Amino acid sequence: MKFGINLFPTVGPQDKPAAQYFEESLRLAELADELGFHHVKTVEHYFSPYGGYSPDPVTFLAAAAARTRRIRLVTGAVLPAFTHPVKLAGKLAMLDGISGGRLDVGFGRAFLPDEFQAFGVPLDESRARFDEGVEACKLLWSTEQAVWNGRFHQFGPVTLLPRPVQHPHPRILVATAKSPESAEAAGRNGYGVMLVPSINSREQVQDVLALYRKAAAAGGFTPTDEDVHMSYNAFLADDADEAQRLGRQYADQSHGALAAAVSSWAHTRSSDYPGYEKIVERVGKGNFDRQVADRKALVGSPEQVVAAVETIRDWFGEVTLSLQVVSGNVPYERAARSLRLFAEHVLPRF
Repeated sequence: MKFGINLFPTVGPQDKPAAQYFEESLRLAELADELGFHHVKTVEHYFSPYGGYSPDPVTFLAAAAARTRRIRLVTGAVLPAFTHPVKLAGKLAMLDGISGGRLDVGFGRAFLPDEFQAFGVPLDESRARFDEGVEACKLLWSTEQAVWNGRFHQFGPVTLLPRPVQHPHPRILVATAKSPESAEAAGRNGYGVMLVPSINSREQVQDVLALYRKAAAAGGFTPTDEDVHMSYNAFLADDADEAQRLGRQYADQSHGALAAAVSSWAHTRSSDYPGYEKIVERVGKGNFDRQVADRKALVGSPEQVVAAVETIRDWFGEVTLSLQVVSGNVPYERAARSLRLFAEHVLPRF
C-alpha cells in the first residue's frame, strides 16, 4: 500500500486567509516529502469553501514541486469540461517537466451545478466533454502534428510543447463517485481510478473495484496499488479521546462545506447525473461516529488507525490512500502532528 496527503481546501476567507492556507499547505507538502509519503494531491473547484481555494491545482502543484524532491504530484482532479484541451495538456506537460516527471494526472467530470452554470456548460454534456477532453490531452501528449475534430473542440495540426517527461504520458486516473460505467471505462483504457469511500457503502466500493479490475484484466492491463486511489479524512493524536474530539470538530466543519456545495442538487436534474438529487439527503445523514466506525475516516490513536487501515486493505486489497489531514481550519501544527504520527507508527506497518 501507499499513502499520500490530500490537500482539499474546505475553508473560506472567514476561516483562514488564502495566503495562510497556501503557505501552510506547502509546508505540509514539504513535510510529507521528508517523511516518505507517496504523493500530494489537490483538487479543482470554484466559488465555495468546498474546494474554492483551489481553482487551479496545477499552480499549487508547481509550487509544491519547487519545494519537494521525491513526492509525486497528483491532480485530484482537473476538470476538462471547463478547459480547452490544448491549454490543459500544455499546462500538465509543463508541470511534468518542472517536477522532473513526478506528475500523475487525475481527471474528473465535475459534479456541482453552480460550476457548470458559471462556465456556461450544460450538465448534460458532462460525460461527453470529459471523454473528449481526456482523449484530446492523450493525443496532444503522444502525437506530433496532432489533429482533433471533436464535438466540442477542433484543432491541428499542432505539436504540443513541452512534451511530458514521462513517456508516452503521465499516469492517468479517473475520479468516480460510484459510476460502474466510469470504472469499467477506466479499466478498459488502462487508467487508474480515484474513489471516495466516505460517500458510498463498503459493498458499493467493492462492486465498483471489481468491475474496474475485471475490465482492466480483459484489456490486458494489470493495475497496481498506485492505480487505485481512495481519499479519507485522517486525524491522529497520541490520545484517542483527543483525536476523536478534535477530529469531530474539524470534520463537522468540512462536512458543512460539502453540504452547502451540493445543496443546489435539491432542485437540479441531469441525464448525465442520474440520482444525484439524492446526494443532498445522503450528505445530510453524515455522522462522524458512524464514519469512523465504518472505516470511512481514519481518526484515533496510531494503533487505532493501523487497525482501520488493515481492515481497509482486507476489504479493497492493495491500494493507495490519500489522507485529508487539513479538514476545516485545522491548525498547521495539528495537521503536521497527524502526519508525523502516521509516518512513525503507520507507514512502517504497510
